[in-house]
Amino acid sequence: MKEGPLNEKELEWLEEILEKYGNERSVIDVAELDGLLTAILSGPVMIEPSEWLVALWGGQEHIPKWSNERELKRFMDLTFQHMNDISDRLTEYPDQFEPLFGVQDIDDEEYTVAEEWCYGYMRGWSLSDWSTLPQELEPALKAIALHGSEENVPVLEQMSNDEIEASIEKIKPAALALHDYWLAKQPEAAATPSSMPIVVAPKTGRNDPCPCGSGKKYKNCCLH
Repeated sequence: MKEGPLNEKELEWLEEILEKYGNERSVIDVAELDGLLTAILSGPVMIEPSEWLVALWGGQEHIPKWSNERELKRFMDLTFQHMNDISDRLTEYPDQFEPLFGVQDIDDEEYTVAEEWCYGYMRGWSLSDWSTLPQELEPALKAIALHGSEENVPVLEQMSNDEIEASIEKIKPAALALHDYWLAKQPEAAATPSSMPIVVAPKTGRNDPCPCGSGKKYKNCCLH
């Protein structure tokens, strides 16, 4: 598997795959995928790929029926490569961390779209227990949830464009602050951040179908 950031062509391919196999419960684009992976890397515990890959597609019943093994392998390789790149930026080069927000042109004006990324982040947040997050960091989580929760849509609708842009500016430092807090609580995990995405504990039975959807047994696929 290659290392480093994905190029534009690779990101476009991932976008096409998410659109091809997506559903109303799944991650819908690379911005949401980026947010999901950021939250997974930033939480209180390491979440197994066998869990978050299922959550990515919206449940076991929505795992794609891949066209061929090469398509599946490329999706997995690019997803883990992107996850490793996010991990490196969060941990080693925080000044280079940039949430993968979208952009929308309205009346010749360009606006940042943070909703998909934030919905992805909150999807990842829901996969573990953040209840011990200290009160002083609650505003950081709320800064992301403002753009990543259905219940906050009416709040956003009442905000001016300037207020929305100001709220989006808070998301990056919020994500970094949350990551740094939980990372400090995981000294052993912090020592090997690049290995996190490819470690899979055997909650899925060795002879069970692999959660990635390859059709192979877990022991012959993602277990190792």
